[in-house]
Amino acid sequence: MKLLSLNLGRPKAVPYTDQADGVTGMDKRPVDGPVRVAAPGPKGVGASGLAGDAVCETRHHGGDDQAVYAVAREDLDDWERELGRPLAGGSFGENLTTEGLDVSGAKIGERWRIGSEVVLEVTSGRIPCLTFQGHMGEKGWVKRFTAKGAPGAYLRVIEPGEIRAGDPIEIVHRPDHEVTVAFQFRATTTERGLLPRVLAAADALHPGDLETARRYVEKYGQGEG
Repeated sequence: MKLLSLNLGRPKAVPYTDQADGVTGMDKRPVDGPVRVAAPGPKGVGASGLAGDAVCETRHHGGDDQAVYAVAREDLDDWERELGRPLAGGSFGENLTTEGLDVSGAKIGERWRIGSEVVLEVTSGRIPCLTFQGHMGEKGWVKRFTAKGAPGAYLRVIEPGEIRAGDPIEIVHRPDHEVTVAFQFRATTTERGLLPRVLAAADALHPGDLETARRYVEKYGQGEG
């Protein structure tokens, strides 16, 4: 397992974002390392966990619990076949394009060591938005991406340091529960009756997703609503 591509974005003016200034950092491109990784600060204040990477919409993106976004190269390859066009590392706005790692099959709270210094912890799957759809230029992209159920993973920074493309990735902790990124994504999007089971991931979950699951249980109990 390794970090195949390390991708950073610069602010870019586009016609498809709902940002008031029309700027997004989703257009991420591969870079040569090393790049410093550290916790960026709370959501709404902090942005990307990677030095030099732009996150422009801090109301919904970035912050400590979405400091880094990872996508498996294998999932990009699958989309290449479906879309009939090449997808370079960073095409989904991901910071980390991995090889040999089942990113959407990772468990919430799973920890990865990248290189010799950095440890990241999985917090949630990526919910697609209209800016992502505009970036991809694919009609109905939000619906298609959701149906695929392989959203990639957001991560928080546990141990800061430097990483670069080619660094090995090691799973150093895998929790003893069933809540994978793909499971949490389905529960949050298309199968909300699964939300009570998401609570097994406890505080490792992104706080917003944890609150969503708790509110569901308060309203419907442990059964499906």
